[in-house]
Amino acid sequence: MLEKGKISAAQMGIMMYPVVVSNADLMVPAMTAKEAARDLWMAPIIASLSGFILVYIIFQLSKLYPKQTIVEYAVLITGKIPGKIIGLLFLFYFAYNGGNILKQYGEFLVSIFLNRTPEVVIIGTMVLLCGFAVRGGVEVIGRTAQIFVPCVVILWITIIVLLVPDFKVNNMFPMLERGIVPPLRGAILVQPWFTHFGLLAMLLPYVADRENGLKAGTRWLAAIMVTLTVLDLTALFIFGAITATLSFPMMEATRYISIADFLEHLEAFVMTIWVAGTFVKISLFYYVLTIGSAQWLHLSDYRPVVWPLGFLLVVFGMWAPGVSELAAWWTSTAPFFANTIHFVIPLLLLLLGLLRRKLAANRRDTAR
Repeated sequence: MLEKGKISAAQMGIMMYPVVVSNADLMVPAMTAKEAARDLWMAPIIASLSGFILVYIIFQLSKLYPKQTIVEYAVLITGKIPGKIIGLLFLFYFAYNGGNILKQYGEFLVSIFLNRTPEVVIIGTMVLLCGFAVRGGVEVIGRTAQIFVPCVVILWITIIVLLVPDFKVNNMFPMLERGIVPPLRGAILVQPWFTHFGLLAMLLPYVADRENGLKAGTRWLAAIMVTLTVLDLTALFIFGAITATLSFPMMEATRYISIADFLEHLEAFVMTIWVAGTFVKISLFYYVLTIGSAQWLHLSDYRPVVWPLGFLLVVFGMWAPGVSELAAWWTSTAPFFANTIHFVIPLLLLLLGLLRRKLAANRRDTAR
């Protein structure tokens, strides 16, 4: 194996939290409000159902091929050429998604905080920092997540508690005024975030206590669902019907906090949450891109390709569509793209893998 390090199932689960939440926390309330209006908080609950199914599929594949990633066992299941094509699709998705995340991160900081800083500097600096984490291996990323994620959760809880005096709970009534269809449409927009759990197909070979992996994965997926639901409710209680008109509702919500003219202007807390979560998220995408590329090329060590792939991520980040164009892409192409890569392909691989195992067992029985 290229990676000698090991992580625990708990570390694997906690790594997935910022992968989903770190940009969804700011974007999901407005996106779902456009479709579901006051029922926006139902969208993450509905969307998470596909996430639980995906986690189950990935773990079943891991049982069939416990020491290999999806880039490796795709070749064993489908043959060399189809398997290589599938692996390349995954690698492209990791690079493309990593570029989109970097673009969102760069635009967010430039537009809100660092107006005079070139975007390429912000993106390049983040990739440089993530590159050192990637070279350190999966253990470094896992331990970083263990430090950052609890801080992110505490900061969000603090912000929400401080916003409670401004809550207008009546904003959520009447529920399902237009039926279940609007929340379902909102769930379609949220669901691609839950497909990020397909990254587990690259991480499970490095989990020391794999038998606890399914439990850890489902627990953290449930934690993500609760987080997004609470953030949607918070935005709804503060802004009501105008939530859909805001770009970053939770950023705007922090400006409502004012305690005795002393504790106010807490946008820096949101920036801290965004940067910490984005660091873990980009590091993980960068890591699976690097490991997968090394496996696809049959290299003996993944470290020589870390910096070339980092440069590629910067290029993807600069070429990626801006936040406004990305929102349009997310409401049209993203659900199909993400589900094809992280849901349909793993499901087909599982079915083919089970079929191959059954045929092999039948041949052994016939030989006897």
